[in-house]
This record gives sequence, structure tokens and C-alpha cells, in this order.
Amino acid sequence: MFNKLKKIAAKVAIKYIKNNNIIGIGSGTTISHFIDLLSTEKHNIKGIISASENSTKKLKKYNFNILNINKIKKIGIYFDSADEINHKMQMIKGGGAALTNEKIISSLSEIFICIVDESKYVKYLGIHPVPIEIIPLAKNFIIKKLSYIGAIAKLRINTVTEHGNLILDVYNLNLDNPVKIEKYINNIPGIVTVGLFTKRCADIIIIGNKNYTVSVINKKK
Repeated sequence: MFNKLKKIAAKVAIKYIKNNNIIGIGSGTTISHFIDLLSTEKHNIKGIISASENSTKKLKKYNFNILNINKIKKIGIYFDSADEINHKMQMIKGGGAALTNEKIISSLSEIFICIVDESKYVKYLGIHPVPIEIIPLAKNFIIKKLSYIGAIAKLRINTVTEHGNLILDVYNLNLDNPVKIEKYINNIPGIVTVGLFTKRCADIIIIGNKNYTVSVINKKK
């Protein structure tokens, strides 16, 4: 069922494509569905910045123009999903281990559109663990620092990021103030990226609902 909900949400997201736009693409199953639909809009897309090798492979299958992020100044729209997203547009991301690229690309984008099924839209963040990408040398140090705030960090087995780093999945975080927690984790030496997106939130959430309708929520100004 959730795959169907992702697909109907992705169909609505396609409508946000503008002529000759440079867009960013995230990763994951929802985005895989989105890429399939995106192939019909290729004539409207100047180029794409991709957040993961898997997304890049699929985009190349449809002969999209893949751009180097260091050669562009800005991205019009970034399309991605989330492990969780709340009504403040804050997210937990990183289930697919592409969080560093996703955070960089979303930060360069004028508009961030998050495509999810209804199960990912939550009142409070924290059902899923928070992924963090770390320098391997710092693993034990980071686990100890996280324990000071009551968190339990577990190494994601058999996972190495595209940057050669490790992923820790962090449980038992108090996310009543996710902005504060993101800042605390970012300040730990050896952390590359934390999968809390509270500074660069989504601008638009597109939700596939269980009754097969789609809800669109825009950030409050």
C-alpha cells in the first residue's frame, strides 16, 4: 500500500517542475518512483544534481544531464523524501546513508519539496533513530559524547558511505527541541553530518494519504 501512496504523491510533485530548471534529486524508494515519472518531463529540465549513486544510475538510464554541484551556483528545486517529517517541516533523514549529500544539495536549493506517504508525517520526531555520518577514527569518542545526553548510538553494520565514512544510528534522543540537539551533535568532533534537518527544513510537504488522496502543506511564512 505504501508504495502506491508514494507514487500518487510523486505524481503531484512532478507538477512543480518548471521549464529549463536545474533540480536536485534525493534518494530512496519514493525518489525512485519520482524519477520514473520525471522521465516524462525531461524536456523541461536543464540538468540534475543527484544525492546518491543509486539515483544517479537511474537518472542516467533515462539520459538525464547529470551536473557537478561545484559548477553551479544554485538549484531551483530539490525533491527528496524523509524517514520522518513533522508539522514544522523538520525532518529525520539518512535511512539510505546519503544524508551528507542530501543536506548539501538541499542547502543550495531555493525550494525543498519533501514527498512522503502518510506514515512518515508525524506529530513528534523520534520514532526512527537519527542517523549520523562519522569519521571512522572518531567512532568510540562520538558514542561516548552522545551517551552524555542519554543517547544510545549503534553502528550500522555493513554500511560505508560514498565518502568512505560510517553511519551511527542514534536512539533515545530527546527531540523536544530538535534544533538544539542538531546543534549539539554538529559540534562533536568527527561528526560529518547529522540526519536532523531543522535548519534547512522542507518548504513543501506532499503526502500520499491512506484514502489515496494527496495533501500539500506549505511552510508558514
